[in-house]
Amino acid sequence: MPFKQLGLSADILRAISDQGYVNPTPIQKQAIPIIIEGQDVMGGAQTGTGKTAGFTLPMLQRLERHANTSMSPAKHPIRALILVPTRELALQVYESVKIYSKYLPLRSTVIYGGVNIDTQIDILRSGVEILVATPGRLLDHLQQKNLVLSKVEILILDEADRMLDMGFLPDIKQITQLLPDHRQNLMFSATFSEEIRKLANKILKQPVVIEVAKQNSVSELITHIVHPVESARKQELLIWLITQQNLKQVLVFTRTKQGADRLTQQLARQGISTAAIHGDRNQLQRTQALESFKQGSIQVLVATEVAARGLDIEELTHVINFELPNNPEDYVHRIGRTGRAGAKGYAISLVSQEESHLLVDIEKLLKTKIKIEEIKAFEQKSTAQPVSGKEKIPAKKPRNNTSPQNKRPNNYIKQNGSAPRFNKEETFRNVRHPKSAEDPLFTQPYVSTAKIDIATRQADISGKAESINASRSSSSKPVPALFSPRVMNKQK
Repeated sequence: MPFKQLGLSADILRAISDQGYVNPTPIQKQAIPIIIEGQDVMGGAQTGTGKTAGFTLPMLQRLERHANTSMSPAKHPIRALILVPTRELALQVYESVKIYSKYLPLRSTVIYGGVNIDTQIDILRSGVEILVATPGRLLDHLQQKNLVLSKVEILILDEADRMLDMGFLPDIKQITQLLPDHRQNLMFSATFSEEIRKLANKILKQPVVIEVAKQNSVSELITHIVHPVESARKQELLIWLITQQNLKQVLVFTRTKQGADRLTQQLARQGISTAAIHGDRNQLQRTQALESFKQGSIQVLVATEVAARGLDIEELTHVINFELPNNPEDYVHRIGRTGRAGAKGYAISLVSQEESHLLVDIEKLLKTKIKIEEIKAFEQKSTAQPVSGKEKIPAKKPRNNTSPQNKRPNNYIKQNGSAPRFNKEETFRNVRHPKSAEDPLFTQPYVSTAKIDIATRQADISGKAESINASRSSSSKPVPALFSPRVMNKQK
């Protein structure tokens, strides 16, 4: 079915044709007619399947009746609000809106943090029909009363799962309270968790659920590979992979911003052109790094979880997980940067022994076993391999302790009906913790060489003239130096 049969206007079809597209993707084919009808939608699709155009095209179709060339800001109120989690995704969605609306007199803009707010204020006050925004910066403008949302007809939440992961739920609730009750709501997400469904129940009204792929699934065009390696040799293996396979464009993911900067410096020392992109970099630095990577002047782009969404890089063949993510769903979004638009891709993970449990979680989410390939030069010294799939960790051999109190009768399990349960708290309590270094000031006794006549001192204080026998001239029991009485030497 070509785009012409989906009910889109001639101006929109002309913009689509300029991009060389003829037939819609599965998510576009299902979502466009339903959204044009005005129904709420809860859509799920793999990254790189045309999800952005899936809601942009019908949105423009519904807003076409408001298109006008008036210079008055009052004629251009905000009609559609698109909320996204990151700056990169905001720019990507805004670019898509501009491409497909270039033959329509509809105004659009994008607002996000990390840049000067004054420029955004000027554009907003001139009037726009379509606003792409990150929740935090949108709230900044609302608090400064730079815009109003009373005319919004369409609310779109893109990458809703990532917004929840980043803690934007309170912001989303606050924003939706400022919107008209009568509006169309669209929610798109690569994964459908229970939290996402709860949010959908609060915002969407009798939505049509469109799920092109199975929950948490990834593109079949992506080949997953795990290379076991010791943590200390990950950098060495990464360099070996880049040079041996002659990789010209590689997206590498780390867990932390500090780790991304450190890896960038280490690769640069080896003569590999590298740039980092993460939350601590300002928007100009992030944009420059991304553009240099797209143009091929940078060979490796090191990114964190924040940058995993919204990175749209054409013909990216390799994504490497230098460190596995703590959240298995983030793995889906990381590798979603490759294998897009029908192209093949490779998702390579460098997994140390300490990350075995993270690999297990990822395989459970994907419901598949990832292929493990050992590279001989980087074999781990330990005989144990990263745990994957249904492989079990071999149990530790019990200690040879034959003391009577540790012995149990042979019929222990039979009497109780089952083996004793493992108690984590009890095990933790039985762990012997090393003693901390002791401070001699508080623990070692201090015996003063000066003899202190306690009785005489008491007599001096009370003003009594009687002399008392100095049989208790010195303390028989030493006390810590901190609590030793101050010595007063009076010379007459």
